[in-house]
Amino acid sequence: MKSLTITAIIFNFLLCLPVLATNIVKSAPLVSIPTHDNFFNSIAKLCGKAFEGKVVFDNDPSPTFDNKLVMHVRKCSGIQLQIPLHVGNDASRTWIISKTGSGLSLKHDHRKEDGGDDPLTMYGGHTLDAGHVQAQSFPADQYSKELFTRTGIPQSAGNTWQMSIYAEKFTYRMVREGREFRVDFDLTNPTEVPEAPWGYAD
Repeated sequence: MKSLTITAIIFNFLLCLPVLATNIVKSAPLVSIPTHDNFFNSIAKLCGKAFEGKVVFDNDPSPTFDNKLVMHVRKCSGIQLQIPLHVGNDASRTWIISKTGSGLSLKHDHRKEDGGDDPLTMYGGHTLDAGHVQAQSFPADQYSKELFTRTGIPQSAGNTWQMSIYAEKFTYRMVREGREFRVDFDLTNPTEVPEAPWGYAD
């Protein structure tokens, strides 16, 4: 009888382990380092504001980016920033910067006009080092490399996205071998806040 009771106690304890583990994970602090925090917080200070930008370098120009460019620091929490990029009337793009506990992640959320996911969406990268207070780099992650190969643009597997923020300027840059694209946004002159991007709601 005693043996049966001990067995039951052990069995019940083992059943509880997943719950205990989940509670430990939920209560664990999301650690971060000063350079990542300061970079993240500098962008968060712009929350609710929108700014116009212009392409300052593109060695493979697309007429798409001849349209008006507006970045909107739309939603901010302690661990995530959502920044839609409006290209003319195209509201399909949202940059998502997240604290992960091992650095910062940048994702490109691309949506169709009906709000559905674009086939090429949620690509991006993760910081590999401390970076700088003003600038961070995000080399393509494994998900993105496989997505690019699957969708017929394997050359994009070499992408590194870079963002920098200074008092008067925010820069978004994409580089890989033989390719560079850069947009600068004027932070000194906020513009009208656009509507919610496709797939999102106010």
